[in-house]
Amino acid sequence: MTGAPAGGPEPAPPAGDEVDTEVGDVPVAAHRAGRDRSPRLRWWREVVYILAFYSVYSFIRNKGVATGSVALARRHAVEVIDLEQRLGSFREESIQDWFLRWPDFVKFWNVFYGTAHFVVTVVALVYMFRHMSDRYALWRNTLAFTTGLALIGFAFYPLMPPRLLPSYGFVDTLKELGGLWSFDSGAVAKVSNQYAAMPSLHFAWSSWCAFVLYPALRRPWARAVMLAYPFITLFAIVVTANHYWLDAAGGAVTLAAGFVLGRALTRFLCARGMQPVPAPDDEGDCAGDAGTGTDTDPVPVPAPEG
Repeated sequence: MTGAPAGGPEPAPPAGDEVDTEVGDVPVAAHRAGRDRSPRLRWWREVVYILAFYSVYSFIRNKGVATGSVALARRHAVEVIDLEQRLGSFREESIQDWFLRWPDFVKFWNVFYGTAHFVVTVVALVYMFRHMSDRYALWRNTLAFTTGLALIGFAFYPLMPPRLLPSYGFVDTLKELGGLWSFDSGAVAKVSNQYAAMPSLHFAWSSWCAFVLYPALRRPWARAVMLAYPFITLFAIVVTANHYWLDAAGGAVTLAAGFVLGRALTRFLCARGMQPVPAPDDEGDCAGDAGTGTDTDPVPVPAPEG
């Protein structure tokens, strides 16, 4: 018969203590302690980061090596079209031609192309910062890497968009039908690189928004709209002749690479206490390192009775 250990039974842990509950290989209390001691997000600092990054991005994109390479951009466009033709998937001109019979409909997509790209992405960033801060660092880093990788494509693979190839039957709908702005207008013409088409950041950013916002939505129709958003964007960039579908494929690959790099950076920084520790179920969590990167020792777990 097994008796109580010498000295009487071990006292039960006080109410509220963590017992046998772990996140990965670390007690929840240790994980929470790591979160309490990790740096907190500051909105003003994030604004500075974003503005600085976007300023560099805009300068390189709009004034980079690709801006003056018209002949090379056209040659690359012919290569993309030839590849799509060999794949039996060169349908962009047919799709645009079908919808041109409804000019107002296409004009709406001109506006969508010029606005949703920025508005939805900014809304997603702000919402995530305010309501899903545990996921913010990972997906902010993912967005930064995705955008940075796209710059490499813009610089080394200038690509003429379909709308600048009337010989293939494409129509520059922004020029012919109008929108909120035009590539030919003075200010926009001076700062825009019309050959920054591969990869499509419109598709990459819209897919990023879907990954960010989908977990926050509860209504089935809202989730359906969010899942459809990248494909709605794909339709917009094709019907306005701003991209080939292969540009969107390039955007998807760029986002995937950005996520891998963003996750690695997130793990690296939070393990060293340089950014907030993500939630334990987040894709970029470093819960296994929750006790590292801070000077908080793991909380001991009392042994069970008997």
